[in-house]
Amino acid sequence: MQRSYYSNNLSNFIQEDTNKILGELARHHNHALEDLQKNAWIKQIELLKQVFYNYADGHIFFEFSIPRMGKRVDNIIIIKDSIFIVEFKVGSSTYDNIAIEQVIDYSQDLKNFHEGSHVQKLFPILISTEAESIKNTIEPLQDKLYKPLLANKNSILNVIEECLNIVKEHEVCPLTWQSSIYKPTPTIIEAAQALYKGHNVEEISRSDSGAINLSITTDKINQIINSSKKTHKKSICFITGVPGAGKTLAGLNIANERMNIDKNEHAVFLSGNGPLVDVLREALTRDEVNNAKEQGKRLTKKEAAIKTHAFIQNIHHFRDDSLISDKAPIEKVVVFDEAQRAWNKEQTSSFMKRKKGQDDFASSEPKFLIDVMNRHDDWCTIICLIGGGQEINTGEAGLEEWIDSLQAYFKDWNIYLSSSIIEDKNYLKDDTLKEWLTYNANIDTNLHLSVSVRSFRSEKLSDFIQSILDIDIIKSKNLYNDFLKNDYPIILTRDFEKAKKWLKEKSIGSERSGVIASSGAYRLRPFGINVKNQVDAPVWFLNNRDDIRSSYFNEEVATEFDIQGLELDWTCVCWDGDFYLYNNQWIYRKFKGTKWQNINKDIIRNYLLNAYRVLLTRARQGMIIFIPNGSIDDKTRLPEYYDETFNYLKEIGIQEV
Repeated sequence: MQRSYYSNNLSNFIQEDTNKILGELARHHNHALEDLQKNAWIKQIELLKQVFYNYADGHIFFEFSIPRMGKRVDNIIIIKDSIFIVEFKVGSSTYDNIAIEQVIDYSQDLKNFHEGSHVQKLFPILISTEAESIKNTIEPLQDKLYKPLLANKNSILNVIEECLNIVKEHEVCPLTWQSSIYKPTPTIIEAAQALYKGHNVEEISRSDSGAINLSITTDKINQIINSSKKTHKKSICFITGVPGAGKTLAGLNIANERMNIDKNEHAVFLSGNGPLVDVLREALTRDEVNNAKEQGKRLTKKEAAIKTHAFIQNIHHFRDDSLISDKAPIEKVVVFDEAQRAWNKEQTSSFMKRKKGQDDFASSEPKFLIDVMNRHDDWCTIICLIGGGQEINTGEAGLEEWIDSLQAYFKDWNIYLSSSIIEDKNYLKDDTLKEWLTYNANIDTNLHLSVSVRSFRSEKLSDFIQSILDIDIIKSKNLYNDFLKNDYPIILTRDFEKAKKWLKEKSIGSERSGVIASSGAYRLRPFGINVKNQVDAPVWFLNNRDDIRSSYFNEEVATEFDIQGLELDWTCVCWDGDFYLYNNQWIYRKFKGTKWQNINKDIIRNYLLNAYRVLLTRARQGMIIFIPNGSIDDKTRLPEYYDETFNYLKEIGIQEV
């Protein structure tokens, strides 16, 4: 992949004809070249030539790729031991906060994901050409990443030379730096936006030896779809993976690729996770409007939403449309996200009777959804994304219902799955179904994503959380000391105000932080943590720091239902007495009326266990766990409901703040 549109050492850049440089930039520009962009480049080139007129050493890059964000930084300039990340606002007379945040994000992206930038001095600079001069203070923001510097057309050189006067370190080789490994791990929102813009999964996902290459899974699914088309067969594929392994990213990539390969397939990404659908749709819609604006075009939000809503749909709306007609749907390829959360027969029948007036509906959601696709006379392919141990709500059927339906009603379908479904009890507990699959399914290891890439700081987070939930203190200690202690901050506190302060200190640039808690955490209300107040997911996940409804404000609390399938950079996980350790055993409870009640049903206990698993695996960079002290004056918040859990986590080695 071409890292930059133009690259040269400074002495050659100064001598080179402006039109030749402009031609090189235009040649690599994939979109229609607007006059606005062309003129901005010309002014940028001419200004930088003046600034570096006397510089013999150094290197300059134009439009350097930041794949995780699906964007390009205007310039990267390397001089001696310093790397300058430059964002130009040609003609601007103000230093806008959005632009400052953008150049911080670019710099952080390089620091975190670009191997050549891990230990180098990085200086973000915003150049608003017509703005007033500002006195900058050069000070670190994080390790060797410095706070953003502001310059106008007259002060650029002064700002750069001040940075170069800082304590000297070893010089950076520009060509070695350029070719060093880039290992991005985008958020699911960033990934959806980048894929929708036409980037492929290789550009925006990690492909190093420490992570699963998502493109391998995509290629395998494409082979299955193409084979189904060629042989006129119906097929169903089960992609499994640990929390944060990129199942949703793989699903979005498949749907996006199939749309580009053949629009007549009408590939669609379906999810029963309402907040995820709402957030991704809103993110894509906003991005479409902003992209049009940047290109000097006018696109209303309503117009943009029509297209994005067709790409990502709520699975329940798809189901309801199929109730109206018995014709085959237009879609030939459907991706069902979090398919393990589809409803069982009892839940579906109850819903249909209460909400749809269908008294005789006798089908589980998996059976009905397969049956809808089975209406096609020719071929079709279903891709089910399955998370082990992710069922968090009453009536969620898990993988068993899908396999049971295939065995009983759809034996002519070709089934593809990974060996994990046979071997891992988190996916399938029924031994009879496992045995049936052994003889009737195509087993392929490429359909399992085994390494978490949600947290680029520690791929062992999901294993660590599993060991905590298993009360395996030796394994927990080993994982924490070996993999997490230095790379992934986990902190304990009994003071909620300290927790919120910690979040604010950790989150820089556009990094998102927020408070999350179990939907059953009713007795955190004395601390202002009210889980009964539902968040507006797109607002909470997407709006900026100025919006009191956003996650940044730490006022509105998201539950496992809001955040499953999504993620934040930094989280505060609030732990209540609905799930706590007592005599080295987990106690499962729900709050009803004025008191706690024990949960005795295994399936409901499992939902609660999974809820905490979800909450504890949502942070990409680190988390603080708030466990209150309890109160002897409140029988619903006794110290015994909190103390042993807190001490257990401390014994593992997690430090208290």
